[in-house]
Amino acid sequence: MFQNIEIEFKNMLMKEEYDFLLKKFNIAEKSIITQENHYFDTLDFALKNKHSALRIRQKGKQYEMTLKQPADVGLLETTQKITEKEAALAIQESKLPGGAIKDLLSKINIVFSEMRYFGSLVTKRAELEYKGGLLVLDHSLYLNKEDFELEYEVENDQIGKQNFEVLLNKYAIPHRKTENKIQRFYRQKYIQNN
Repeated sequence: MFQNIEIEFKNMLMKEEYDFLLKKFNIAEKSIITQENHYFDTLDFALKNKHSALRIRQKGKQYEMTLKQPADVGLLETTQKITEKEAALAIQESKLPGGAIKDLLSKINIVFSEMRYFGSLVTKRAELEYKGGLLVLDHSLYLNKEDFELEYEVENDQIGKQNFEVLLNKYAIPHRKTENKIQRFYRQKYIQNN
């Protein structure tokens, strides 16, 4: 198990802005990686209602399960490595592997056996170091939708916010209200179901 505080700033991009930033930062197509997030919650959205999220991420042949929970600043991420077989059981049969995340969910009164697979989101991701943080350009595909996003992951929220603001202003990218990926995924799922 690994825990860390995630502090990041986000902004949705238009496709043209995304393409512009790829060129501006000299990001080659071959350096863009593909990862897939598989999302889980109870049928009554117990995790979502606690402003938390559970995902299994696949990057190549590596799998990890991550629980995101609110923290004083940013989000507390708890991650445990899992096997391909455990990931397949979770996705195909909603049978999640035990461990630290199961224990944490029981502490917040979420019944682990009630977790269900909701679907996946595929992201084509480019990452680069930028002013002491990690700048991320994401092209995400999910539920017959696609979007583009700029993220900036940092250690210090005040310095990070300032650097992010300067970056957006420098390239004349308007500030846009940006939900995180799981929120966008759930909104699209809700639209499709109704």
